[in-house]
Amino acid sequence: MTTARRQATRQKLYEAAVTLIAEQGFSATTVDEIAERAGVAKGTVYYNFASKNDLFEELLRHGVGLLTASLRRAADGAAANGGTKVDALDAMIRAGLGFIARYPSFTQLYVAELWRTNRTWQDTLMMVRQEAVAVVEKVLGEAVAAGELSDEIDVPLTASALFGMVLVAALDWQAFQPERSIDEVHAALSRLLQGRVSGSPARP
Repeated sequence: MTTARRQATRQKLYEAAVTLIAEQGFSATTVDEIAERAGVAKGTVYYNFASKNDLFEELLRHGVGLLTASLRRAADGAAANGGTKVDALDAMIRAGLGFIARYPSFTQLYVAELWRTNRTWQDTLMMVRQEAVAVVEKVLGEAVAAGELSDEIDVPLTASALFGMVLVAALDWQAFQPERSIDEVHAALSRLLQGRVSGSPARP
């Protein structure tokens, strides 16, 4: 199987697994069901992944990796356009909302798994979470160094808080306020960023 073909097959399996697990839970989801939903033979699942646990662990890596890359692109884009570090943080909020709107089932699973401590993939989950938070932490640290933000800010904790704020706000938006546009949700979170983190009034 070529690399491109294998990646396409893995993507099908990720999508099938995340949908099924979101619908009925990890324990109730079988490899047979994942294969059927993905439109592949059961053997194809085991060709790509050693077990259902392995598939789910790689799914977490893959999903959070996509989110992390999205955050990096947003920060780099803001910098390329001559924006400040706070502008970069704002762009990352928008990117996070966009990711969650595109992959709501994955995000629900990811948040649910964060609170479980008895999973074999817990170490992997913590590692990929830290990689995503580290992107936010880096830009926050640069904003403090540039004098855009107060040096009294606890950078690691604030980075985690911003990351968590976007996750929870986006899930609430998807579940309870789906009539709102991404522009509305982003504007509300942007005001929090500008007014609370930077300590200055939100810009119009």
